[in-house]
Amino acid sequence: MIFNEITYYVLFLVPASVSFRLLPSRLRPWACSVFGAFFFVFYSVTAVAGVPGAVCLGLFLWEAAFSRLYKPGSWICWIGVAQAIALLIAFKYWNFVTDVAFGTGNQLHWTGAFLPLGISFFTFEFIHYAVDRYHAKAESGSAAEYLAFILFFPTMVAGPIKRYQNFAPALRAPDTEFASNWLTGWTRILVGLAKKFAIADVMTAFTNHLNATDIAAASRWVLPVWLLAYSVKIYFDFSGYSDIAIGSALLFGIHVPENFDWPYFRTNIARFWRHWHISLSSWLTDYVFIPLGGSRKAPTRVHVNLMATMLVSGVWHGAGLNFIVWGAWHGALLVAHRMWTSRFGEAAPTRPFVRSAFCGAGTFTWITIGWAFFCMDLPTAMQFFRKLAGIR
Repeated sequence: MIFNEITYYVLFLVPASVSFRLLPSRLRPWACSVFGAFFFVFYSVTAVAGVPGAVCLGLFLWEAAFSRLYKPGSWICWIGVAQAIALLIAFKYWNFVTDVAFGTGNQLHWTGAFLPLGISFFTFEFIHYAVDRYHAKAESGSAAEYLAFILFFPTMVAGPIKRYQNFAPALRAPDTEFASNWLTGWTRILVGLAKKFAIADVMTAFTNHLNATDIAAASRWVLPVWLLAYSVKIYFDFSGYSDIAIGSALLFGIHVPENFDWPYFRTNIARFWRHWHISLSSWLTDYVFIPLGGSRKAPTRVHVNLMATMLVSGVWHGAGLNFIVWGAWHGALLVAHRMWTSRFGEAAPTRPFVRSAFCGAGTFTWITIGWAFFCMDLPTAMQFFRKLAGIR
């Protein structure tokens, strides 16, 4: 995790945020771009061994140059979308797809494959800008402002996923409450670090057992404990990361989207997804679910749209059959919830606390079961459930 290294604060966050505050407004976008480029190259080499960071930086420079061609209603915007998707497929999914299609070790397998730092997140920002320019929902802005948007390093690696029309005005006129922002920002960073070190890392002692060897040797009764620990770990790990990113942005006087809002306390799966990884959920809604027809279609079509959206979410999270199954699992839960509410509604209960507690516990249970497909490859996950059910 980059954000738990002192280098991140000494070499990047403090110098960049101070420089941003001191420089005149016309130079601020360039400061963000330069520090972001340095960050990307530095961590591509040190955090992801062997990745040619300077070469990958060319992806950003090409995208920034090509984005200058985007106009409302122009077909060039869709070329921008296509090339962003093509790059993501080439780097993240090529070997997975060719191995599934032709077997491991096939001639199309890219032996020198590497994964550019944060590609899943910045690809979605590339796509968002191209689509919103097509629909005239985002201004063009200057080249420097767009570079600052895609190279803003606090959100580059793991989000939150930003929108240009919100980021650009904040870049031009950042919050001037310097002392307040620094106090709030550093507090948020410390909360994020506490989540990471005090809770998420402690859970690793349990979640490390979620492998085929330990599952085979374990008592079936300990398996739910390990999976519950993973449910706790992933929330505190990822929400901690988001806290640090949001706090880091506040040092610049820039507000980026919130990403988590007590998701495990929600009483149904739809509410969970409105409060878990919020920036991703809203992106999927705006750029996948609604373009497919959203909830305006016939019930069966809406169910297909929900399933397709969650399959995209699963594939986006990782290149593996387990992620596809995880996406399908959540798609099925959303479809089941929609079918239930369309038939029975959500009438106000006579004992709301009891009902909320029951629904919340049930929702959390289904979510936790789904994490098995997220944290283990598919054969291991199936072994986990067979062992849990007492099936040899």
